[in-house]
Amino acid sequence: MERAYFISPIVNMERLIADMMKWCSVSEAELMEKGTVETSFGERLSWEYLSWVRSNPLSWVTPTAILYGSKDELQSIDTIRTFAENIGASVAVMENGEHWFHTAGQMEFLDRWIRKNFEGDSHEG
Repeated sequence: MERAYFISPIVNMERLIADMMKWCSVSEAELMEKGTVETSFGERLSWEYLSWVRSNPLSWVTPTAILYGSKDELQSIDTIRTFAENIGASVAVMENGEHWFHTAGQMEFLDRWIRKNFEGDSHEG
């Protein structure tokens, strides 16, 4: 059975771009007028990309398990849960986990989560 495992996914790019615009005090009109805006945190906001994201909504049908860090600064748990509900995905939350799973403790948690999910998959039809 095919199955996807998402670790700290960005499941709503439009929401992330809107959040980044707020962080930089960039209005939608300003972004449209300038085309691109460099941020203080090293990302480039693009009107063309925002328009593409809006024109190409995400469609996902593969059975999915999601791992989310409670301290993820890029995507909120509400956004993750809404996405998960819409596609029927399970969500596991690591307390004090970050967007980038990188510490020894985070990697151990991720490893246990993957193993648990693979064991569960091996018992399915």
